Amino acid sequence: MLRPVALGGVLLLAVTAALAAPVPVLEFEAPAELAAVAARLERIEPYRLEAAMRLAGMITPGPPVRVVLAPEGSPAADAAPPWVSGYAYGALGRVVLLPERTPRYPDSSLEELLVHEVSHVLVARASAGRPVPRWFNEGLAMLAGSSWNLEDRARLTLVLLRRAELPLAEVERMFAGGPLEVTRAYAVAGALMRYLVQRYGRRAPARILDGLAAGLEFDEAFFRATGSELERALEAFWRRHSFWYRWFPILSSSATLWLVVLAVAAAAYQRKRRRAAALEEAWELEETHLPPPDAPQPPPN
Repeated sequence: MLRPVALGGVLLLAVTAALAAPVPVLEFEAPAELAAVAARLERIEPYRLEAAMRLAGMITPGPPVRVVLAPEGSPAADAAPPWVSGYAYGALGRVVLLPERTPRYPDSSLEELLVHEVSHVLVARASAGRPVPRWFNEGLAMLAGSSWNLEDRARLTLVLLRRAELPLAEVERMFAGGPLEVTRAYAVAGALMRYLVQRYGRRAPARILDGLAAGLEFDEAFFRATGSELERALEAFWRRHSFWYRWFPILSSSATLWLVVLAVAAAAYQRKRRRAAALEEAWELEETHLPPPDAPQPPPN
């Protein structure tokens, strides 16, 4: 848009709007009782969707994404386990949200859940519909939907307290398990994706998806995008996290601090006992060398 601006009596033409990056168009479908929820989600900040596009490496978002808000008892709700509050059909460009269910980890709000599920659609488009490992897909959606916070760290710590590391095949299997296993899989996938972006750059996921779209297998696409074999990257990831997420929280926890305090107190008590015993032994030794009470006393000088 151009508008006139007066500057020092001189009429200038100033460009007042920057070119905005396109974001996915969301088309909402909701029953009357969920219309207010749909209206709220329609006002989601465009930059949140733009971040998901950048991670997937998309310049244009493609066709509109259909967002279905389904009430409990509907076929869409019955198709999902009771702990699931949203899911996506990436190839169809369709997202289903269940607003009457409380969003579970890794999403803490409907807005985060919406970005998370739209990210799956973008991943499907960026990879040209080619198979994408679940851990990669979910990790990227987590990175787009929310920031890495204390809850993520705590959940990863709980995973690492049980196992030093998890093979990716097991993480994939956990995503098909119950709510506890799925939560653990999310914690690992989110941490791994965050690590990969820190190590290889924020464009790394997009380059991997480009490779998939070109027909490469995932391991080859990963190698060409990062210059590292996936197995080597995983080894580095587990080495980095084994101390900071397995041992440091234990060493710095309040329980550990209390154990340290008790240990110090016990050591001090033992030292005090030893000093008291040594003093008592010295008194006994001194008493054995005293003359008997009726012994003659030496004359005074």
